[in-house]
Amino acid sequence: MALPTKIEVRGARVHNLKNIDVDIPLHKFVAISGLSGSGKSSLAMGILYEEGSRRYLDALSTYMRRRIKQGAQADVTSVKHIPSALALRQRPSVPNERATVGTTTETFNVLRLIYSRLGSPVCPNGHRVPASLDIAEAMSKSGDEMGQITCPTCGTKFYVPSAEDFAFNSDGACKNCGGTGKVRQIDEDKLIADENLSIEDGAVASWSLPGRNFMPSVAEHAGVRINIPYKDLTDKEKDFVLNGPEKKYKMDFLSGTGRVFHDFNALYENAHQAVLRSAKSSKSERAQKRIAEFFTYSTCPVCHGTRLRPELLKQLVNGKNIDQVEHMQLGDLPDFGKKLLASLPDDMHKMASSLINEFLNNLQPLLDLGLDYLTMARAGNTLSTGELQRIQLARTLRTETTGVLYVLDEPSIGLHPANVDGLIKILRKLVAQGNSLVVVDHNVDIIKAADEIIEIGPGSGEQGGQILAQGSPAEIEKDSQSLIAPYLNGQAKLMARETASAPSSERITFEVDHYFNLHDVKASIPLNQITAVTGFSGAGKTSLILDSLVPAIQKQSKKEKLPKQIKQFNSPLHNVVSVDASPIGKSTRSTVATYTSIMDNLRKLFARQPLAKEKHYTPSYFSYNNKEGACPTCGGTGIVTLDIQFLPDMQQTCPTCHGERYNPKIKQIKWHDMSIVDILNLDINEALPVFKRVPKIERELKLLKEVGLDYLHLGESTPTLSGGEAQRLKLVTHLSHKQDDTLFVFDEPTIGLHPLDVKVLVKVMQKLLDQGATIITISHDLNLIVNADYMIDLGPRGGENGGRIVVEGRPLDLIKKLESLTVHYLADYWNQFK
Repeated sequence: MALPTKIEVRGARVHNLKNIDVDIPLHKFVAISGLSGSGKSSLAMGILYEEGSRRYLDALSTYMRRRIKQGAQADVTSVKHIPSALALRQRPSVPNERATVGTTTETFNVLRLIYSRLGSPVCPNGHRVPASLDIAEAMSKSGDEMGQITCPTCGTKFYVPSAEDFAFNSDGACKNCGGTGKVRQIDEDKLIADENLSIEDGAVASWSLPGRNFMPSVAEHAGVRINIPYKDLTDKEKDFVLNGPEKKYKMDFLSGTGRVFHDFNALYENAHQAVLRSAKSSKSERAQKRIAEFFTYSTCPVCHGTRLRPELLKQLVNGKNIDQVEHMQLGDLPDFGKKLLASLPDDMHKMASSLINEFLNNLQPLLDLGLDYLTMARAGNTLSTGELQRIQLARTLRTETTGVLYVLDEPSIGLHPANVDGLIKILRKLVAQGNSLVVVDHNVDIIKAADEIIEIGPGSGEQGGQILAQGSPAEIEKDSQSLIAPYLNGQAKLMARETASAPSSERITFEVDHYFNLHDVKASIPLNQITAVTGFSGAGKTSLILDSLVPAIQKQSKKEKLPKQIKQFNSPLHNVVSVDASPIGKSTRSTVATYTSIMDNLRKLFARQPLAKEKHYTPSYFSYNNKEGACPTCGGTGIVTLDIQFLPDMQQTCPTCHGERYNPKIKQIKWHDMSIVDILNLDINEALPVFKRVPKIERELKLLKEVGLDYLHLGESTPTLSGGEAQRLKLVTHLSHKQDDTLFVFDEPTIGLHPLDVKVLVKVMQKLLDQGATIITISHDLNLIVNADYMIDLGPRGGENGGRIVVEGRPLDLIKKLESLTVHYLADYWNQFK
């Protein structure tokens, strides 16, 4: 019997897929292309991954399945010949504060072994013991003898550190900071909000925390004047506010509701205690975020940020302690491995080679994916989305599985064009190991490198969900139906707007010094133009813009101290808006209508209808988020979830409201013969003529159409929108008024965007410019960069080899000089489409 050669999908109906049939070749590299919201991820993640992983779980025992969170069964008639599936998602979860690049990639685990087996320890009397097989043999013993050696100089018996001892998340953690490398202290400057205010007017910022609003009254009862500016208080009064003793005062107390409590026993908490107590007692994420503003984090004075017990740093490998190696760039570690082997006695080479090869094998995929600038010590929660996804991909590759279906969603996120070749090499290696690969991506080079392209479209949302074209890249290039073909064959027009002939003379100017790899970097951003900030991952783009410029503008507008790394700053702009492509809302209750002001205006409109007035229905009755308006069965979600024990939870349409979310009685209220349910079922194009005499709603609908979202329904759930759709929806609220005073910062705005979607985004950016806005976009996308007025390229590479401005100017002027690697790639791309 012949082995199957393709996955057969029949009747796919997930999200907007139109009951499609499609065959996906096995043991090939398959790219799925299409506009944002066309249905690419629905096919790749919603069917191929969900079905592949679910069937693998079905092979497990009932006991195991009850303990594993399973996805819902895909809405598809049949899927045949699908292997077990693994997915690398577009947005990996952010690691916690304890995670580092070393722990996440597991390279640090091998390094700990290297230090425990190949290290040179120091005996209690201070004698350096050279690396030897005796140490490795001692580590292999059990019981009390494990790790015990004798100093050859003084004869003292002592224990050398084990691999576990070098773990800062375990035995090796610094006792002072618990292995985080940082200590938290109250920032004294944050306790007093404004010393020109009186205490009763809110001078003490920490007394505005929940449950502390009566502290001014207690302080007054204790003899502090609360009706004069804080700066005019005596030193004794100020000391009482900041450090006064915890004590109960019997007093009359007037609550916020107007109720008087006589002989109330009020416990006084000074400004410091208010923060510390709130930090211990507050449970909500929102409250903790507010409390965190009162703290500053500084390097642990005991371990100096190494996270480890200081005595562990005495053990050396080829003259370096473990922290020094952790802080080396990954790209320098292969050389470190060779030198280490050469430094060891001959009789250790066999064991050392095994450990060092394991270490270097773990590193190689990371280097192939362009992460050579990272260090093992780099905190995991400071990594970008693209860096996290590449680390995830490198770990997957290292397992060397076979017979698996890998589903990758946007693996090119955060990749400089120079690293795309390395990614393609990795993707081909996955297939060569005997796996099947499905990649959702918009990068033209990745799509060209695939064995087969499946294009979904033709449009987005309801207008998508069909197979537009399928075949090899050469076949797709000639397909007149294909939307990606012009980008494969060089026929596409790249420019979506007319760029400025010269940079604006009005500018934001700033200087950043001693911040990660940025040293004395002077930058200027032209006003009312689009500036593209480019460069390798780790070149300093985020440090320069998101960590320095953005907080500097925010702090200037609040009249607070600028970030420490800002040495010079001049900005005529006082507002900043950061825009990304992250999902809008986590709850299905969030819809296009609720995210805009349309829903509020609809509720008021329906509450004014005669029958609504007669029944005393207020605007709250027309919200499915309130009990008055919500369907009593599903609570306004439109679905009910059934727990079926060891099978995946099953969701089905609510049998009472049939997915309409509302209490049936609400549908009796009509406006122009339509209920609020009927209106939420309209798409933007259908709704526009209906509301042509309702200016407040019509204005919002026109803006939604202008940003290319006219196919969305008013009641469409926002968490299900694609990244590009979410991004444009966020911008709608900013298009209705002047933005002369605002900087918009787009971080990797083309995630999930087809080149044609990039054109739409550029047109939306132009509308913001027409309103007076200034725009910065941090991006690797060449389609977007050519449409910018100005370009600042950081580099020349990443990490220690980055951190400076290599070139800046108009993109189309820079490609004539070819003075940076980014500009080389931009020129090559531009010349393909001449």
